[in-house]
Parts: sequence; structure tokens; C-alpha cells
Amino acid sequence: MKLSQIHSVFFIGIGGIGMSALARYFHAIGKEVFGYDKTKTHITEALSAEGISIAFQDETDWVNAKLKDTNKEAVLVIYTPAIPQTSVIKKYVSDSGYHLIKRSEALGLITQNTTNLSIAGTHGKTTTSCLLSHILTTAHIPHVAFLGGLASNYNSNYWNSLEESGNGISITEADEFDRSFLTLRPKYAGITNMDADHLDIYEKKEHLTESFVAFGDLVDDNGQLFVQADNQKHFTKPITTYGIEQGRISGRNVHIHESTFVFDLYLETNVYRHLKLGIPGKHNVENAVVAAAIATQVGVNEQQLRVALESFKGVKRRFEYIVQTENLVYIDDYAHHPTELNAIISSARQLYPNKKLTGIFQPHLYTRTRDFMAEFAKSLSALDEVILLDIYPARELPIEGISSAVLLEHITTKKSLVSKTEVVETIKKNTPEVLLTLGAGDIDTLVQPIKSTLIEI
Repeated sequence: MKLSQIHSVFFIGIGGIGMSALARYFHAIGKEVFGYDKTKTHITEALSAEGISIAFQDETDWVNAKLKDTNKEAVLVIYTPAIPQTSVIKKYVSDSGYHLIKRSEALGLITQNTTNLSIAGTHGKTTTSCLLSHILTTAHIPHVAFLGGLASNYNSNYWNSLEESGNGISITEADEFDRSFLTLRPKYAGITNMDADHLDIYEKKEHLTESFVAFGDLVDDNGQLFVQADNQKHFTKPITTYGIEQGRISGRNVHIHESTFVFDLYLETNVYRHLKLGIPGKHNVENAVVAAAIATQVGVNEQQLRVALESFKGVKRRFEYIVQTENLVYIDDYAHHPTELNAIISSARQLYPNKKLTGIFQPHLYTRTRDFMAEFAKSLSALDEVILLDIYPARELPIEGISSAVLLEHITTKKSLVSKTEVVETIKKNTPEVLLTLGAGDIDTLVQPIKSTLIEI
């Protein structure tokens, strides 16, 4: 399929973070774009404001009206794997003979004639890909970026500074879910980690690891694959290792100065000392190391890198400061895996060692809660107090014996289980010093009510 022959692009699940970036891309290059999603969100509202038509009913009448009198060969339908097989619209377009592809396949088509820079990993890929795009933007290197989060510097998950589409540099977040990243062909790629996740798809960690290795094998032989040093044993093809105090490329002498993380970057031939990172966390220093390593491969120099790292504001819902005063700090984060919780909680401890840490956590998926029950309990027990919400099911049906109440029993610190409607009152009764909202479900809908409550207290 040639994208030049496409006139209209229909998205099933247009409100997803990755899907909306693609929608913005096709809209920007002059295609007619419209889509369906089951719920209105700030993302769908933003897309509508940009001129993209969106419907919220899983019905065929409006789709049929949109596609009426169109040449089927000129219509591309893109769907997210999160859309259930029972979707009426998906079945309709499939049965009607329209060209239907996954989001990842669309990314592969768009980036196949570009110099693709790709970031994979169970955790860290969104922050790293957003940082990589920010570095190239700061260095005035034209590129298109498809990101898995809203970069705070640009309040967008899409960036395009190319003079024409289909050429130049592309940045993609390589998603391991449903093996989506195997459609990409990167010139340079980074793998941040390969922790077990999505076991509802992979069944065993070994299968997930094999998928990451297969992704690594897709990297151009004239390019370079950067792998976090702890995972080097899994690869047989040539790789460049990186890490904190380890690897051929490394961040060293990491320390906090005036609430800012500072480090020295050791590249293979250069050392850049006293780099300042605009976002907190030792894990983010490691993300910065691989982003910097890839950026230098496409022409970024030391001064450009230094400016970009310090000016990076992070990603929405990744250690995002909502309230920050002398007596109260409120941070919102997307963390939904034990490793991510460990990183966020330890970073908060480093920055606020003498403050009480309170976390509100919404588990995401019954399968993930089942697979990591003990790990979740251990991670959350590092907080001074845990306020637990019910599991956000997303695409799943309940699993017998798996619930937030069961998880609560395994947590060893001060704890409580509340409904979403009770959260604000719970906060009012116990004014926190450092508050974290954690989770990938709809806990973000509580951020503004919590913020308003904290400001009033």
C-alpha cells in the first residue's frame, strides 16, 4: 500500500495516546481523518478542536455515511488492539472490504523510508522517546515523532518539523504489547529494559524476552542497538551497552544538587561532565543516557545536548508535579507495574527524605494484578501510607480471587481501600505531606479534584 494513494483515514480507538498521534500526522499531511472512541477525553476534545470528526457510538450508520461514495481503495482503517473483537464498527469495516491495519502497521508504513530512531522497553520508553525528540528539536534537527505520552514542553504526543513527509528522521515509541514493535525497521534503537509484563499476551517472561530480541534483530546492520547493560546476555548480535556506572556508555557520579539530578555522561570517545536533567529520578538519568547516545549518532553536539537535558520538562503523568509548595507536594504518575512504582517511590524518597509519603494507587488489569500480586504489595509497602482503589479492568473481565481487597491484605504499611468517590474526603481527613497518585486507568480523572482540595486545605 502507498500512503500517497490514500484519501481518507478512519481510526477505531482514536482517543488512544498512540492512535491520536497518528491521527494528527495524517491530518497534518492533508488526509481526511475521522474516528471512533467509546468515551470523550481531553485527547478526543483536542482532536475535535483541531478539526477531526469523532463519534462515540459503536454503530454503523454514521460510519456508513462517512464512507458513502468513497473509493474503498482510497480508505485506510487503523485500529488499536485494545478494541474488543465484539466491536460493531470494526466488524462492519472488515466485512465491507476496507483495508484494515493495526496502529503498529501504520507506523511501519510511515517510517519505512525514514531514518528511524526507536525506543523499546517495558518501562521508560515514553519518557526516553519524548526526551530524544526534545533533544533533536533543541538542536534544530528536522524529524517527525510519534510519542506515547504528552511531552510537557510541547503539550503534544506528536511533533513534525520535516519539510516533506516520508523522508528524514522519525522517532517512534516501540510498543511491545501484542508484538507491535516488530513492524518497525530502526536504524538506531534503544531497549531500556525487558521486565515481565503483558503476560496475558505472552504467557511467559521468556516469550516476552524473545520478542525484544526479535525487535533488536530488526535494527539496521549499519545502525546501532543500545541495550541496558543488565540485559546484554540475551543478545547475540552486536550491541552497545549502557547504564548507570556500567556499560560502554554510562551515566556516572549521579547526585542531587539543589533538587536537580546531575551526572557525567561517558560516551565511547567523549566525557560530558555535570549535565543537569530537568526531571527527577535516577531511572530518568539512565533514560537520558540512551537518548543522548542515540542523539549524538544523528549530529547533536555537547552544547545542544546540555541545553536540551536541562530544559526538558518531562511527560504528562510521569512524575508530574501538580502542587509544589514548601509544605505540600503532589505528584501524579502513570506507574502501573511494580518496577515503575519502585522507581517513583524511591525518587520521591530521595527528594523528600524527611517527609511522609502517601500513595493513592489504582491497579490496572486483573491479569497484571494477579501476575505481580506479591511484587505490588512489596512496592507499595515502601510508602508510609497506601490508599488503594479498585482494579481498573480496561479490556478485561474480572478474575475470581483477584481484587484490590486481596492485594490490600499483603501490604504491610498503613493502608485503606476506598472508592473513587471517597478519595477526596479521605485526603481532607489526613492532610498529606507528599502525595502520589499512581496508575494507568482512569485515576487521572481524580487529579483536578484532589488538586482543588489540597489547595483549599
